[in-house]
Amino acid sequence: MRGIKDRVAIIGMGCTKFGERWESGPADLIVEAAYEAYEDAGIDPKDVQAAWLGTVQTFRTGQPLAQALKLDYVPITRVENACATATDAFRNASYAVAAGVYDIVLALGVEKLKDSGFSGLAVGEGVTSGVEPPTPPPSQFAMAATRYFHHYGIPYEEGKRVLAQIASKNHHNGTLNPKAHFQREVSVEQIMKAPMIAWPLGLYDCCGVSDGAAAAIITTPEIARSLRPDHVLVKGLGLSVGSFGMLRDDWDFVHFPENVRAAQAAYQEAEVTAPREEIDLAIVHDCFTITELIIAEDLGFSARGRGRDDVEAGAFTLEGDLPINTDGGLKCFGHPIGASGIRMIYEVYKQLQGRAGQRQLQKADLGLTHNLGGRPGSFTASVSLFGRAE
Repeated sequence: MRGIKDRVAIIGMGCTKFGERWESGPADLIVEAAYEAYEDAGIDPKDVQAAWLGTVQTFRTGQPLAQALKLDYVPITRVENACATATDAFRNASYAVAAGVYDIVLALGVEKLKDSGFSGLAVGEGVTSGVEPPTPPPSQFAMAATRYFHHYGIPYEEGKRVLAQIASKNHHNGTLNPKAHFQREVSVEQIMKAPMIAWPLGLYDCCGVSDGAAAAIITTPEIARSLRPDHVLVKGLGLSVGSFGMLRDDWDFVHFPENVRAAQAAYQEAEVTAPREEIDLAIVHDCFTITELIIAEDLGFSARGRGRDDVEAGAFTLEGDLPINTDGGLKCFGHPIGASGIRMIYEVYKQLQGRAGQRQLQKADLGLTHNLGGRPGSFTASVSLFGRAE
């Protein structure tokens, strides 16, 4: 298997302001993200030979992307894969370039949720699909947190404080990002005292609902060198979909196998053998604070059950040895489902180019993005790795 390493490059990216975008429709968000990406890449819209649209609730076909961007008769594929939707759109676009079918393509994720009545990832299809009835996401991850505390013998107050440190870190990073939905500091004590949503997860342990879009221009490394010397190379793409469901007595519920498998696939492609030492930053799917904690262990950043030690030591802060969610994460951007994955890539892209402003890291050569969506036992997980141009 050849893999994707160094076979495709990103030469331009765009990202809208995320938040309550009452003044903007889905087409407005598409145009805002795409035209920033065009300008960043130094290309014209007519240079795009094909496009992939990631969206869950906003659209049912790829046609609205053609209409918004006037991409007449260009092939457009709509992709939906739970919370990994945007990353999967990016993945498919990358494979098309790597296969030599197209030279320059667009991957764009968008979701308009605030004025739709949406209050969480849809889970209704499980009732009729022959699997156990679905559980709302806050309850799913509250069960994971409860089990994690029990499994590792962590008293509630200690565990809750670790989760609060994760939320406070991400809120701090969000204050440095003008595109984030939430841009204010929240102290550990405020988080500890916040109203409970699903015990032991409180208000600040849960990400919000937002509108947003993000876009990437993907091409070959040869073309990238002529258009943008500081392009970013795709190093590895891993995707894993679980099938066994929650009701299984041999699963510990303190790790997500889909994360592990997706990471293994991406690490193998990128030739990463020591992720904690080799990766400089990670933008992960912190839909809930407990999720970020477990993800750190699933991706090999922390030993099993010791993620709390790294959190308490500040290892994942902007000043730590492996910053996580430097842009504020889902905690500060919310989660417009079809857009989040490419929004994460946008942050890694900026960091690798040294263009991340106040939150710029001193060392950013290899970055990771991660998504996790669905429900425990049947998640879709994606892990992607990106590196600076040689």
